[in-house]
Amino acid sequence: MVNKHKYVTFSKNVFIPVTNICRNRCYYCGFRRDIRDEDAFLLNFDEVEEILRRGKEKGCSEALFTFGEYPEAVEGFSEMLEEEGYESFIKYVRDLCELALDIGMLPHTNPGSISFEELKVLREVNASMGLMLESTAKLKAHEKSPGKDPQIRIGTIEDAGRLKIPFTTGILVGIGEGREDRRRSLEVVRDLYEKYRHIQEVIIQNFVPKRETKMENYRALPMDELVETVRLAREILPNEIAIQIPSNLVPLEMIPEMIRCGANDLGGISPITPDHINPESKWPSEEDLRGILGDSFLLRERLPIYPAFICERKDGLKKNGGWYSERVSNLIERYADDDGFKREG
Repeated sequence: MVNKHKYVTFSKNVFIPVTNICRNRCYYCGFRRDIRDEDAFLLNFDEVEEILRRGKEKGCSEALFTFGEYPEAVEGFSEMLEEEGYESFIKYVRDLCELALDIGMLPHTNPGSISFEELKVLREVNASMGLMLESTAKLKAHEKSPGKDPQIRIGTIEDAGRLKIPFTTGILVGIGEGREDRRRSLEVVRDLYEKYRHIQEVIIQNFVPKRETKMENYRALPMDELVETVRLAREILPNEIAIQIPSNLVPLEMIPEMIRCGANDLGGISPITPDHINPESKWPSEEDLRGILGDSFLLRERLPIYPAFICERKDGLKKNGGWYSERVSNLIERYADDDGFKREG
């Protein structure tokens, strides 16, 4: 399968891990902490502002907000939140997104499985949002993770479609699912896209074992299986959906092969923040990516919202197709060029 897209894209972001408190206990996760752990945290506004301002200075356009799912369900978290003057975590995240917009960064929030009303609140201050489906299979790795029930996650992705939120999803490959599970997961994503047209990209993420987790001794996904899954995704998904491989989780020299098999996005990279979910895996630089792609593929920087959602052409005019709120529209239109990519300079 040949990549038929004109460009290979990436975004430049800051990664903001709002809290590592989470109601789920996924067996492969090294990010989550118990409330009593010394390194459990909730970032405050000053800490987030410092990250955002550094990112703005380095030319980043995306503020990636990631955090544990429904931390309020964990006893003791509400007290942490109250110390910051809040009773609602979603309101806290909303105000952090407002801060990002004020500084000149476009939020992309990964909120976990949340309600329709909570998605609606966050939609107003986000350029795009995301939730990994991970798998439609019920897996042992998720047996202590109520938010990883496949039907709950499918429901959240569908709610995002009903709200016209440009959305990122994906599958996690190598956590106990089989090849047919991967196919079914991709078919579910395809069907949701065909109903709502809101899915902008699908991440094909390879499992990498983490120390001090229940799955630390599991094998990492072999690269040939990742290549096979990328090829399968391109076969199943409409061409309008980008296929992303996380550029810090695969060997740099494998990226051209992934692209030839159908991948056309390399995800977010950050000049100032690590991947807090996979801290052992450093981001490549933009120069690294350009070097490995050479003259074979054209690399373009995008915003967290994909070009197709930014403008609709009608009578030569740019029109918001209802995919984002007025609160974020000025910033999107300031940063987007005529093709909907990140404006140069």
